[in-house]
Amino acid sequence: MSRRDELAANLETVRGRIAAACGEAGRDPGEVRLVVVTKYFPASDVRLLAELGVTDVGENRHQEAEAKAAECADLGLTWHFIGGLQSNKAAAVAAYADVVESVDRVKLVAPLARPGRAVDVLLQVSLDPPGREGRAGADPADLAALAARVAETEPLRLRGLMAVAPLGEDPDPAFARLAAVHRDLLADHPGATWLSAGMSGDLEHAVRHGATHVRIGSAVLGSRPSVQ
Repeated sequence: MSRRDELAANLETVRGRIAAACGEAGRDPGEVRLVVVTKYFPASDVRLLAELGVTDVGENRHQEAEAKAAECADLGLTWHFIGGLQSNKAAAVAAYADVVESVDRVKLVAPLARPGRAVDVLLQVSLDPPGREGRAGADPADLAALAARVAETEPLRLRGLMAVAPLGEDPDPAFARLAAVHRDLLADHPGATWLSAGMSGDLEHAVRHGATHVRIGSAVLGSRPSVQ
């Protein structure tokens, strides 16, 4: 089987899972956008994915993302930066990323706006209990101030929330909590309708609780290459 055939088969399976999850939730599959996370995979895979109808690509690491976005600039893809973001790299990320999904503190806002590009911003909210080591994302209690700062900063556009289900926990109640946090955000920012949640192992739970974007890596691309 060629690499293109492998990717095509995996995409068909994932799209089928999304459609089935939407059917169970009484949602239109067109409401859920597939973001394929190509971390550690080559630009040649990105080109094959584009041929197969993928429009959105996610990356975790700035250096790799910057190079891949430049190499694939002719494809007209929407590039999502979904990794942890350092304030000293934020301006560089905003120079190529169309969507930055990992904004979790006010310190990132000004440098993201510096390149003068309109960037769609998702606030990353933590679903982990307070005090957990390696906790990523803003505390839900801090989101109102962070959302206000993004909303008032041009040319950034506040689009919604992103979250990752806690490791070792049932993702369903975690995504239910996320949906509640999103409802609170929408009360003050009705245009912030995007909800990025769900990965290869839990996309069905995320769709059930309103995800508009799912970030899928291994289910489409396979196991990560051993040489990274």
